[in-house]
Amino acid sequence: MARYFDVHPDNPQPRSIAQVVALLRDDAVIAYPTDSSYALGCRLDNPQGADRIRKIRNLDERHHFTLVCADFAQLGQLVHLDNAPFRAVRAVTPGPYTFILPATKEVPRRLAHPKKKTVGVRIPDHPVVKALLEELGEPMLSSTLLLPGAEQPMTDGWQIKEELDHVVDAVIDAGECGLDPSTVVDWSEGYPEVVRVGAGDPSPFEA
Repeated sequence: MARYFDVHPDNPQPRSIAQVVALLRDDAVIAYPTDSSYALGCRLDNPQGADRIRKIRNLDERHHFTLVCADFAQLGQLVHLDNAPFRAVRAVTPGPYTFILPATKEVPRRLAHPKKKTVGVRIPDHPVVKALLEELGEPMLSSTLLLPGAEQPMTDGWQIKEELDHVVDAVIDAGECGLDPSTVVDWSEGYPEVVRVGAGDPSPFEA
């Protein structure tokens, strides 16, 4: 049964955040709010975390997971950034964007795309995620909480608790945070290609 945390969307209670992070360090999978929609998350080195998220969402191994970072310093350790993507990513973060970039050796091989050796990274702009990442002290593996057959991500924390009670370990409810997942920009070939239009304005990356 998942633990349920009702937190303030702008000033999340430190005690609740600390309790969730303790669960993450104990290899929990959580549902949490972002600046685009709710997401599923776990620690990068959680041995079963990625497979659990794939099972919940019915994803195959080619799915790009997102590594959610607190800041540019963390992001820069996980992906290779040339000058052009560096400037472009910096201009719109933190914000509702995910960037697909070549992974560094810091990324566990099982989390990168099996052929392209790429991974998605993002720096969200939501007080709850910022507090989680600050307390955790490391990036988090993440994927939009979009269930199989659904057209939109889940938005109601209590409904998420009821629906996923036996497949996640904790649900953070900070009220509704939007229906649109992040806008995804693939920069793995050296130029930007918008592969999913979501909450972030795609125009800076369109020719």
